[in-house]
Amino acid sequence: MKKGQDYTGVTIVFACHDGDGNYLFAKRGPNCRDEHGTWDCGAGALEFGTTIEETLRKEIGEEYTASVLSHEFLGYRDVHREYEGNRTHWLALDFKVHVDTNGVSNGEPHKMEEIGWFKLHTLPELMHSQWDIFFNKYKDKLT
Repeated sequence: MKKGQDYTGVTIVFACHDGDGNYLFAKRGPNCRDEHGTWDCGAGALEFGTTIEETLRKEIGEEYTASVLSHEFLGYRDVHREYEGNRTHWLALDFKVHVDTNGVSNGEPHKMEEIGWFKLHTLPELMHSQWDIFFNKYKDKLT
């Protein structure tokens, strides 16, 4: 059985920032599941037996080699999409995360083409399809 396809998956979504208004995004490479070439804030699936906070810290460490200084739960979203012709359903638990900028790097170069820091009003072209939904729901808490 596949998460998000055969049953509702749970994903932890994180918008990492440096405390000075800069947010960290990754450009999805050809080995990502979908939306290749788009810029994404970051996320990871919740695994059975792992807490939400453990998943948050683990995924940020894996993707950005960053340590979490603090985090704020923003809320949740039902994410309904289509993947390879199949409907998917994920429950997204959304976070704003202040990370230690020392040592930030692309921890998954096999998945992410590059990473970069951006102001929310000067984001790169081709954002992930869920970014506008995320941003519009939480913009008061992100800016």
